[in-house]
Amino acid sequence: MSRSTAAAPTPLTTLIETSRGKPLPLPPKLARLYGRLRMPSPRARPHVFSNFVTTLDGVVSLNEKGHASGGDISGFSAQDRMVMGLLRAIADVVVIGAGTLGADSRHQWTAAAIFPRLADQYRQLSQALGQGEAPLHVIVSGSGTVDLGLPVFASGKVQTLILTTAAGAKRLLRHGVPDSVAVRAIGRSGHVISARAILDEICRVRPARRILVEGGPRLLGDFYAEHLIDEQFLTLAPQIAGRDAGDGRLSLVMGKAFAPKHALWGSLTDMRRGGSHLYLRYVFPRA
Repeated sequence: MSRSTAAAPTPLTTLIETSRGKPLPLPPKLARLYGRLRMPSPRARPHVFSNFVTTLDGVVSLNEKGHASGGDISGFSAQDRMVMGLLRAIADVVVIGAGTLGADSRHQWTAAAIFPRLADQYRQLSQALGQGEAPLHVIVSGSGTVDLGLPVFASGKVQTLILTTAAGAKRLLRHGVPDSVAVRAIGRSGHVISARAILDEICRVRPARRILVEGGPRLLGDFYAEHLIDEQFLTLAPQIAGRDAGDGRLSLVMGKAFAPKHALWGSLTDMRRGGSHLYLRYVFPRA
């Protein structure tokens, strides 16, 4: 497949549609492309959802230089990018780990960045929801080893919160931190930051209705382990990537094992089709 990032997406076909939640006010063009998008109203805490694209054999990243992003997995699908932009547009906060930042270091996790063709539509949607131009970017790095010169930090176009340990914060604050970047220490020792601590700190910094977790797989595994993922949006791409022993290719969740004793079962609530890609949506019970 070619890199069709500038191509116009065709509308998705709705096969199963969730009845949970209220329809969001999608502008006409987005409504034509995606269909109706319902999201539940948050209750005791924000609604936390994740979005990934995976191959038929479960690979989410080839983990090779120049081929580590989701584009290689989706075949640079315009429809997948349209959906990614849509989910970013409705999120108050986007959470990513340092590994994801390193895999796509020039990126900003906004709707317009992933699909510029629909930037006006995404902006209209965010405004209708009472949100700002871009979601708060939350970067999780236990070590605090991140390059503050990257566009996501240095451009000043997005508000960014770096969550790290006490040692990581000390390392970062030795450098000049841009005005649009805040650094918070939420781990006292080691490099482990719990998903609950991440969520609690986000809620202290900014009131949020919807929080989007874009990974990577280890960070997502932490959120699943603590039963903090309410919904999983998953694009199933029609390719077999394969694996060699020790090649480092990543699956949806890494660093955590749940089955057979503690298997996590979701319920399929929504399914759409775009060519040979399937756009799936699963609900997971809260703890």
